[in-house]
Amino acid sequence: MAVTTSGLFLTTWIDIVDATQLAIDLTLTTHRVALFNNTITPNFSTDTAHGVAPYNANEVSGTNWPAGGVLLSAAAAGGTSVAPTVTENPTGTLMYDWANDLSVASTTLSGARCALLYADALAGNNAIVLINFGADYSTNNGTFGLSPAAAGVFTLDLTP
Repeated sequence: MAVTTSGLFLTTWIDIVDATQLAIDLTLTTHRVALFNNTITPNFSTDTAHGVAPYNANEVSGTNWPAGGVLLSAAAAGGTSVAPTVTENPTGTLMYDWANDLSVASTTLSGARCALLYADALAGNNAIVLINFGADYSTNNGTFGLSPAAAGVFTLDLTP
């Protein structure tokens, strides 16, 4: 049991494009980022939401990073606001990114292995993407930050 990869949650993305028409606006700043340790085992085909197994236990929280995660709009006390963007590339890719890196100052956290971005504004707290850090990270009255790669938080290639 461990976090081994990053990924998008299939059930959420199916509900966005099927008759359910789940209203996830990727540009909202009301989404939250929650941290989890390495004892969860994500299943990108069946996992659905924050607060539902396996995201109902083993959450990492502490000073300035509350249980339930930080809002992108404020990134918690001492943090910077994050403005999500969705851009398209002429080659058929769609990229989701944050205009500013997520950064929360004066945190004390232990053993954060991954971040779950979820739609807190929706009643279901639908899971959007899990970001695997590849190692455990801790802070002691320090800044915890997430800086997406050049390809953004995630990129979808929409060309066959």
